[in-house]
Amino acid sequence: MEQVAAQVAQQESMLQWIARFMVDGGIFMWIIAIVWCIGIAISAERLKNYFKYDIDGKSLMNLIRKSVIGNQVQDSIQACSESNSLNAFVMKNGLKRANQSKEQIQDALEASILETVPLIEKRLSYLALCANLSTLLGLLGTIQGLIQSFAAVAQAEASQKAQLLAEGIAVAMNTTALGLISAISLMVVHSYLMSKGEKMIQEIEENSVKLLDLLGTKKAGTQMTDKAA
Repeated sequence: MEQVAAQVAQQESMLQWIARFMVDGGIFMWIIAIVWCIGIAISAERLKNYFKYDIDGKSLMNLIRKSVIGNQVQDSIQACSESNSLNAFVMKNGLKRANQSKEQIQDALEASILETVPLIEKRLSYLALCANLSTLLGLLGTIQGLIQSFAAVAQAEASQKAQLLAEGIAVAMNTTALGLISAISLMVVHSYLMSKGEKMIQEIEENSVKLLDLLGTKKAGTQMTDKAA
C-alpha cells in the first residue's frame, strides 16, 4: 500500500509540474501544444497507413514470377487483390494487361504508380510544417518573455522587479524548451516517414520494371513457340 501511495504521489507531482510548466510559459505554450498534437495525429495516421501499404516486395515478386511462368496469371491477380499494399495494387493492374502489348502494360504500370505516389507522400508536408511552426512559435514565446523581462527591469517598482523578471524568464525558457521538444520529435518522425516512403516507391518502381520484363519475355517466348509449331 505504501508503494502504491508513493507512486500515486509521484504521478500527482509530475502532473503538477507539467501544469505549472505550461502555465508559467504563457499562451504560446498552449499553441505549441496544439501544433504538437496535430503533428502527432498526422504521424500516427501515416505510420498506420505505411504499415498497411508496405509488403515484402521480393516475396510478392517471386509469387508473381512462378504464376506467370506456370501460366497462372489469375492466381497472381487474386493474390494481389487480397493485399492492401500499394505494391500489390500496381502489380495487379499490370497483370490485368498480361495479354496485351508491352507498351499497354507499361502504360498501366506507370498510371498505377502515379496513383500510389500521392498516397505515400500524403500529409508529409503538413508534418514538416508542424515541426517548423513549433520552432518558430518557441522563438516567438522566447522573444515575448524577453520583452516582459526588459519591461520589468525598466518600468516595475523595485519590490516587483524580481518576480516579474522571473516570470519573463520562465516564459522565454519554457516556450523555447517545448518548441524544441515538439520540433525535434516531429522532425525525427518526418525523416523516418520520408525514408520509408522513398523505400516503398523505389520497390514499386523496381518490381514494375521486373514485371514488365517478365511479361514481355513470356509473351515473346509464347510467340516463338507458336511460330515453331
